[in-house]
Amino acid sequence: MYWTLELASYLEDAPWPAVKDELIEFAYRSGAPMEMIENLNEIEDEQEVFDNIEDLWPDYPTKEDFLFNEDEY
Repeated sequence: MYWTLELASYLEDAPWPAVKDELIEFAYRSGAPMEMIENLNEIEDEQEVFDNIEDLWPDYPTKEDFLFNEDEY
């Protein structure tokens, strides 16, 4: 399973919290690429509830990871 920012962006509007099947259904309905659906299919625990993308991708970058000062603009 691999994640990129582009793939993770398809789950921004996902119905959190969600289980694997709900995320796969959302990915199909939203037109996510097959790589996203393959990633979700690799999740082993069918009934685990995910609260956000960080539960799937622990290294998901946050706004603090980027050196961008919003106050300057």
